[in-house]
Amino acid sequence: MTPLRKRMIEELQLRNLSPRTKETYVSAVERFARYCHQSPERLGPEQVRQYLLHLINDHHACTNTVLLQRAALRFLYVSTLKQKWFDDEIARPKRRRTLPGILSVEEVTRILDHTHNLKHWTMLATFYATGLRCNELRHLKVADLDSKRMAIHVRQGKGGIDREIALSPALLQRLRVYFRWRRPVEWLFPSKQRPAEPLNDGTIRTLCRNAGERAGIGRPVYPHLFRHACATHMLDAGADLRTIQVLLGHADIRTTARYLHVSIQRLQAVRSPFDALQLNPIEHSADEGRQR
Repeated sequence: MTPLRKRMIEELQLRNLSPRTKETYVSAVERFARYCHQSPERLGPEQVRQYLLHLINDHHACTNTVLLQRAALRFLYVSTLKQKWFDDEIARPKRRRTLPGILSVEEVTRILDHTHNLKHWTMLATFYATGLRCNELRHLKVADLDSKRMAIHVRQGKGGIDREIALSPALLQRLRVYFRWRRPVEWLFPSKQRPAEPLNDGTIRTLCRNAGERAGIGRPVYPHLFRHACATHMLDAGADLRTIQVLLGHADIRTTARYLHVSIQRLQAVRSPFDALQLNPIEHSADEGRQR
């Protein structure tokens, strides 16, 4: 381990950032160093700018990816190397809010009905039933399921915050089928090659993509789609925003409020003020033959 890497990890530890954030930031700095073929200590704002432009122009990276890479490099130069030029020299891309993609109830059903591997089926069902993030699901342990209290304990969610969510009775029945077959010991969804470890992120994303293709979904399917579907379908069923905020583990309810814009049933339930007007019927134009 190089002295710079060691120092950065120590700075991350001092700030008590989540393991996921530590891993992501260190990996991002490694990629930057490989691109520049030098230690980041010898590099400055021009190299950082060229690297971020390389991600945008050559890799067509999305804004969130560029923001994440920038955040990691900012931590390196500001917090670890104590440089003061970063915010003045490195522009921050503007994040444009987009509406989340939503799987319909019929599409979720089709995905599950076309998934015949029991482990994969149970993971996809758990995504949809709980709204868990990918990293939260892969780190679920057997001990996190409390069938007596009908609760799931989510450990170290985004921001390192624990939370509890309700365990669906229908999901519990399916989980029991999975338990009898797989008999997991520690991790709920262990790796096949390394049973003492959870499945890795890439494996879960691949199985989601394959499940979508088998079901004939006309767009890429990834773990967060089930999270979006869970939240939106709960809204359609009458759940309030605060309940959904707690379920999803959002720190800010404004993040949860995005789902109001994609809840079709709620949009259709709102009457236009035009509907309340008492208007005379119109059967034809009073000035037929004249057009403006």
